[in-house]
Amino acid sequence: MSHADEHAGTRRDFLYYATAGAGAIATGAAVWPLVNQMNPSADVQALSSIFVDVADMEPGTQLTVKYLGKPVFIRRRTQDEIDAARAVEISGLIDQTSENPNKPDTDASDMNRTMDEAGEWLVMIGVCTHLGCVPIGDGAGDFGGWFCPCHGSHYDTAGRIRKGPAPENLWIPVAEFTDETTIKLG
Repeated sequence: MSHADEHAGTRRDFLYYATAGAGAIATGAAVWPLVNQMNPSADVQALSSIFVDVADMEPGTQLTVKYLGKPVFIRRRTQDEIDAARAVEISGLIDQTSENPNKPDTDASDMNRTMDEAGEWLVMIGVCTHLGCVPIGDGAGDFGGWFCPCHGSHYDTAGRIRKGPAPENLWIPVAEFTDETTIKLG
């Protein structure tokens, strides 16, 4: 092979690589807007986490806030409510190990459903797991927790389904205390 043939092969290889590279860059430039449109919009990202001040909440009171378009119940439970929830035999519950996509380690025990060791703070998504209605709270229903009047689902003081058509406990969102009086959702 002569030096000219060797040089022509390298030029040809260079042209193949340059064309392939330019094609890859052009494809990426054309596809990127299509992929980027699937990202959440700015208003959704702005609401991806919220901070709730709970400084004025007394034991036995409930606050409902809107988070990602759904009501969230924040309940500061009394000692009687905590004792009633912890006295329940888990084996008798309808949903013993909720498959909650937001908090997979959540099970039906009262201590795993609350935000603190004492069990005083309970935060739940306020949507009935039957057909998406919003249950009424503050001691409603047969078990002193929440009651969904649409189809008769009764939840106890830990938000666990006890009676009715709902298949799962009320879901527990991702939440944490950022300080003694502020809860961060999301």
